[in-house]
Amino acid sequence: MKTIYKIAKTELQTLFFSPVAWLILVIFTFQVGILYSGIYSAMVRRESLGWQNYYITMNTFAGMQGLFTIVQGYLFLYIPLLTMGVMSREFASGSIKLLYSSPITNSQIILGKFLSLMIYGLVLVGILGVFGAYSYFTVEAVDTRVILCGLLGLYLLICAYSAIGLYMSSLTSYVVVAAMGTLAIFALMNYVKGVGQEIEFVRDITYWFSISGRSDTFISGLITSDDVLYFLIVMGLFLGLSIFKLQAGRQKNSWMVRFSKYAVLIAGAALLGYFTSKPKFMAYYDATRNKNNTLTKSSQEVVSKLTDGLTITTYTNMLEPNYYLALPASYKYDVDRFKRYLRFKPEIKLKYKYYYHKADNEQLDKEYPTLNAKQRMDTLNKIQNFNFDIVPYKDVEKEVNLEPERFRFVRLLKRDNGNKTFLRIFDDNQRFPSEAEITAAFKRLVMKLPVVGFLKGQGERGSDDPKDRGYKMIAQEKTFRYALINQGFDFKDVELDKDIPDDIRILVIAEMKKSLTPEENERLNRYIERGGNLIIAGEPGRQEFMNEITEPLGVEFLPGRIVKPSDKFASDLIIQKPSNEAAEFSYYLKYMQKRESLLVMPSAGALSYNEDKGFKVTTLFTSDTTGSWNELETTNFIDDSVRFNPAAGEIEKPYPTVLALSRKVNNKEQKILITGDADWLSNGELGMTRKDVDEGNFYLINTAFYWESDGEVPIDMRRDPPLDKKLTIGESGWAISDIMLKWVFPALLILAGLLIWIRRRGR
Repeated sequence: MKTIYKIAKTELQTLFFSPVAWLILVIFTFQVGILYSGIYSAMVRRESLGWQNYYITMNTFAGMQGLFTIVQGYLFLYIPLLTMGVMSREFASGSIKLLYSSPITNSQIILGKFLSLMIYGLVLVGILGVFGAYSYFTVEAVDTRVILCGLLGLYLLICAYSAIGLYMSSLTSYVVVAAMGTLAIFALMNYVKGVGQEIEFVRDITYWFSISGRSDTFISGLITSDDVLYFLIVMGLFLGLSIFKLQAGRQKNSWMVRFSKYAVLIAGAALLGYFTSKPKFMAYYDATRNKNNTLTKSSQEVVSKLTDGLTITTYTNMLEPNYYLALPASYKYDVDRFKRYLRFKPEIKLKYKYYYHKADNEQLDKEYPTLNAKQRMDTLNKIQNFNFDIVPYKDVEKEVNLEPERFRFVRLLKRDNGNKTFLRIFDDNQRFPSEAEITAAFKRLVMKLPVVGFLKGQGERGSDDPKDRGYKMIAQEKTFRYALINQGFDFKDVELDKDIPDDIRILVIAEMKKSLTPEENERLNRYIERGGNLIIAGEPGRQEFMNEITEPLGVEFLPGRIVKPSDKFASDLIIQKPSNEAAEFSYYLKYMQKRESLLVMPSAGALSYNEDKGFKVTTLFTSDTTGSWNELETTNFIDDSVRFNPAAGEIEKPYPTVLALSRKVNNKEQKILITGDADWLSNGELGMTRKDVDEGNFYLINTAFYWESDGEVPIDMRRDPPLDKKLTIGESGWAISDIMLKWVFPALLILAGLLIWIRRRGR
């Protein structure tokens, strides 16, 4: 061990007596200072303008534009310059012969050289640590463990790069060739991720060998045994190769012996990588304060109930526009989408089936209008040369019926006990399901989820109606992320020709257009009396029919329509902020208030209420206090202009538009939401965008169904809020620090390098 230390010390002296090592340090420090200054200056400006920063630690060091993320992309340029002469100069100067003739072993030479590079790597990480320390002292409640975790990841990356550079330096006496060779190995280890992805065993090894983005998890605050062992194995592999190279210079062996050594070493590293990357062999540590890299508590509870086996089968229709999402070439990327779940249930099996069947595909319909499904598949196969099995749908139909899914890309989740459900993709920018949708699908496998009934028979809005006024989007549109069917609810249509089924947890009554018969009214009352939950959505002009239901609850739909004249919108378009009561009532509405999002109702009737029916009433939304009234005269809101007329009984005041009622019935809390408008959750309104209006109708939708399902679904995705939201330094303080970090710090390194060089010259 002493010999290794002596070699390392000698190598460090050589490094720090050379201008290259100091030049790397100075340029690296200056570059990091520039990057850090840009990030930090933006946060200082935000606070000076009165805006709030959010999760400062992650935004400073992680994320797409974080300091550590950007630095990770630059390190591969620095390390070859550092390592190119470590062994090459020994060969070029002939000093390698002295080492060969000394009692020093090959392992000691390589390990000593590598130790010096590790120490130099610590210096580079120490420079980054200075900026981390600055954040520690100037950010309130900084997430220190995230910074340390990121530094660890970058240090391991530097060490891995150094081991590769050391090996390349041992192959040649030309430093430039060593540097270029190192860059070539880096490029190869980035490229190898996509090699052989169609072959099951090969893809696990080639994907593991890739060094691209290997520090990403560390930078995001997550330490995994897979990544730690990856760096250690890569270091061991290239150090071993370097030792074998020196042995070849000291003792002559046949090419078969040399080849066997290299083959055994590389194969051993590959096998270690293969097994250590398996989910069941992996360990994790989430360093973030709020456990952002881990499933939420709600998701963990659901996964813990999956006590038996689970198979996720992905069905890809090669004639459907989304066919490319999970091809064999991108298998590992697709598996990573379930990585957080595999952490808690590593025995989840992932299978992939590829088939063809005619589906909605405008491009193929335009290009091959006369070809049938098989002919289209044959044509595409010739063009793209797919080298994996693609079967006709009839072979898949034996195990699953995909017609209700319109033959789109879909996953089937199936437990060993036979319970199964679909997990879909969505027609939005995100495409793939988030944790909320995945956990909702898992939850459907382990428990009976709430059933939402949509009342029909009196002209109500239909759950399968695709028109603007219909409710298909929020109820059962499978391509819509926030549809009830994708958030964990089941649904069914309900008619009052018989009693409402016991499994109905929430009954939606939207804009009745005629009165109930006495028998129908009696059946509805039985549902209410047993404590059934309701969402009642009225509409101006339907007050007499809606009041038959709501008056026994203590709520009345008032005659008329709420208006607020505007230069930009129709006078009966009501835009509302959540009340303070609403923010206390639901965390969704609290977040809506914080985001300054708005509830939009295209036409709303006013509500009145009393609490003598035994319900506790909470007013969630009201019309504006000024400039808004309940219009009783105007009926044509397109051609006529509204005019406030107190003589007609019109009063300028805030009118309730959304009320939440609750009471105890049969030892449970009955929950009823009543709104003066039925359009706020219609297809047309949910697909509408208006200039300068941040619509937040989804917050009320989530509030309503989460509250009435007793918090079962949608899945609660809340985490503890981040604490690092405030800087403890102002503009003047940062102006001085900016100069120190960006200019003075690199200047001090230049001065230190000059002093050492002058001192050496003096000797």
